[in-house]
Amino acid sequence: MLLKSLFVLLIVDLLHGAASIVDISPYDVDPRHYMKIRILDQRSLSYPNIDGLHFFGISDLAYDARRRRLYLLGDQKGSLFVFRASFGEKIDSLEPLYAVELTGKGGKAFRRWRRDSEGMTLDRRGRVLVSFEGHPKIGRFDRRGRMQKRYRLPPELRNAKNYRSRNKSLESLALHPRYGLLTAAEWPLKRERPKDQAIYALSGRVWHFKAEPDRGSAVVAMEVMDDGTILVLERAYSGLYNPVVITLKKVWLKGCHRRRKGKRSVCRSEVLAKFSSADGWQVDNFEGLAKVGKNRYVMVSDDNDNFFQRTLLLYFEVAE
Repeated sequence: MLLKSLFVLLIVDLLHGAASIVDISPYDVDPRHYMKIRILDQRSLSYPNIDGLHFFGISDLAYDARRRRLYLLGDQKGSLFVFRASFGEKIDSLEPLYAVELTGKGGKAFRRWRRDSEGMTLDRRGRVLVSFEGHPKIGRFDRRGRMQKRYRLPPELRNAKNYRSRNKSLESLALHPRYGLLTAAEWPLKRERPKDQAIYALSGRVWHFKAEPDRGSAVVAMEVMDDGTILVLERAYSGLYNPVVITLKKVWLKGCHRRRKGKRSVCRSEVLAKFSSADGWQVDNFEGLAKVGKNRYVMVSDDNDNFFQRTLLLYFEVAE
């Protein structure tokens, strides 16, 4: 009887979707006291489709606290999924509302290499801003997914040939109260050293910091913290037989954008948490990050539309 009930619940989840409770931490680790964060909740998201759009490939998220809307961005087809969500000591609610496909002005569909949506944030009016790989661009979109405005990029970010590959361009996006829109390439530009990462403001300012030493470590998301520093999410993946390493890092922008004595300034940074599959963490392809409250964030993984991967949502707090 128990097996029959579990089977029925599984079928219901597959048909209607669910946010199932999971635990990706090693058996000997207390996730509520790990390094400099506290993991408050962990979910696996599984939905067959929302408004006819396949729910998969989530590359970033953004949260409108006033309206309690969590936006999840699908990267492979430029899809935007909107959930009603609230966060307390746990994820109090998470309910899909609707989904739209991102399009150009007038509703014209993007071509294949112009729809790889990777980074997302909200402006001060709660409007959705998205950065793209392939053909690098940043745009503002309305509720129906239509582009309303395209932002002018700094010269070094406009040409796709400046990136390590067209799949390694504008991976992340954040809105800073002082510096405006910030973005970063997944890997440093061709002219830079492999570990010399950079954060770019659309105004032209650039801040440099060191990527993690883990092989293949890449910047996949950013968020602005309460004190104006940047929370950076790095993912290191270098093949099936090597560990997956996810790093949460704090980067200080203040006072590090100038050159000193002819040398480039490197921003101070600090690792807040590191999750490695070699240490027993059941991490997946984490590449999205959003602030949902004071010192509180969620990060999401991209399942790559692969049966053996999951869309994981981790809710955590950074220790003060």
